[in-house]
Amino acid sequence: MKKALISSLLCLSFALPVVAATAFTDGKDAVSYRQANFQMIRHNMGDIQDMIRGNVAFDVERVKRRAEALALLSRLPWETFTVPGTQAAGGEVKPAIWDNLVDVQERGEKLAADAAALLVAAKAGEQAAIRKAFSDYARNCKACHDKYKAD
Repeated sequence: MKKALISSLLCLSFALPVVAATAFTDGKDAVSYRQANFQMIRHNMGDIQDMIRGNVAFDVERVKRRAEALALLSRLPWETFTVPGTQAAGGEVKPAIWDNLVDVQERGEKLAADAAALLVAAKAGEQAAIRKAFSDYARNCKACHDKYKAD
């Protein structure tokens, strides 16, 4: 009985990576995930931007929470571009994106690195460093939009 249980658990543990590799049911699911992820990025960026511009009181603890979210969120959407059926599923991308997926992935890696730098600055709590790191992050984000996001 114990051997059967252990064997079953081992088989299940080896199967989990296969299940994880197919997290998206189809291209539309991947597009929906990507769009929701980018909306969360937009929300967190907007809050930091409002604090930097003085539209709301600067709160370093809130900046840290937003930067932590951006550090996670900025790593997530890039795999969705390679899910089978994603190109046909639509979304708000220019057709050129499909011929430049390597560039998109590299930009995604840069955005994630910028988000990590923003998190370091936020943890240090120095407003000037936060402003600089946020500016770098936002500039990279916008450059990708300019090149690949449909209006």
